[in-house]
Amino acid sequence: MAIRVNPMFINELNRFGAEDVQLCYQCGDCSTVCPHADEVYRFPRKSMKLLQMGLETKLETTLEPWLCYYCGQCSEQCPREADPGETMMSLRRWLITRYDFTGLATLFYKSRVAEILYIIIIALLTGAGMIYYGLTHGNIGVYDGEGAFLNSSFIHKFDLSVGAILLIFLLLNAFRMWKSVMVKGTSVNVPWWLYLKEFYQLPWHFFTQKRYSDCEKRRGHTLYMPWLIHLGLMLGYVTMLVLVMVFIERLQSGPRIRWEVHIFGYLATLGLISGTIYFIRGRIKKHYVQYKKSHGTDWVFVILLFIIVVTGISQHIFHRTGMIETANITYIIHLMSVVPWLLRMPFSKWAHLVYRPLAMYFAAVRKEALLRQELVLNSMPIIIK
Repeated sequence: MAIRVNPMFINELNRFGAEDVQLCYQCGDCSTVCPHADEVYRFPRKSMKLLQMGLETKLETTLEPWLCYYCGQCSEQCPREADPGETMMSLRRWLITRYDFTGLATLFYKSRVAEILYIIIIALLTGAGMIYYGLTHGNIGVYDGEGAFLNSSFIHKFDLSVGAILLIFLLLNAFRMWKSVMVKGTSVNVPWWLYLKEFYQLPWHFFTQKRYSDCEKRRGHTLYMPWLIHLGLMLGYVTMLVLVMVFIERLQSGPRIRWEVHIFGYLATLGLISGTIYFIRGRIKKHYVQYKKSHGTDWVFVILLFIIVVTGISQHIFHRTGMIETANITYIIHLMSVVPWLLRMPFSKWAHLVYRPLAMYFAAVRKEALLRQELVLNSMPIIIK
């Protein structure tokens, strides 16, 4: 079968952040220093080579970019300053656009204006809808219960609706990822039971991000701070998402604090605010190699998350201290940042939350299938004619 080559692909990827690919002369130092590259997944060198050759279709079916956590050791080691770590990050952005069937991800990554306009439009629609509902169904001086401006029952139904939309997009995109890497991109037969055998990889990598913690082992560091902060941010986000989707009525009741749910909210907030400040500081100070270059979507990500965290904390404080009207107004602002954030997730950096553990899972399944094929081939008798 003919392999399609796109000689302009390397230039197209510049829009996603890959600027120095042409400097690479395939010395292989990047893969040598990478703590995760092995005989099956030879990254980042293999991805760099495919990119230089314009093998766009081949890259679309690969898992290597997702197996990289961008610790930056490859970029530090590169004698040509080709920055392979940033190239892998750029490929992940590009792959998100390939899994997305709506075209929104492509629009966001190629146009910062389009992404910001999308956020503003969704925010204004959310704010207008909440104000209309609040004024027609309640009193701005009441936070929850009978006559509340935005009662928890309504917010719960609204959250579930947004969550359902989010889930549909993520599941469809995840299916497209599976079809690309496990059907089109896998040459060996993968028995169905291998998916069951390796399924534990999915929750393991989702909840621990353990592979990221191994990035600094070669340097002798016992604790890798970027992994710890990344884990806190991820767990904080997931915890808060579950609390809001499932326990919103308990969270919103008050002013008495219900520790059985609020303690998890406080811990999640701590993880979110710590992670957000850490990443903003890192992108300003540029003290890690992975922060030396920032795509526009990276800044939108951390700034919007910072607004969500600050407004969430503020409305909670206002509610608990009896400033009900201020709490309701702040809550609307909070929702105006949360809804665009959620509806942007499948097309942005937060999609890593789904694609990366899926990639770890698929990589384990594919590696096991390759090993089985080798065993079968090695056990076949050699016939000499």
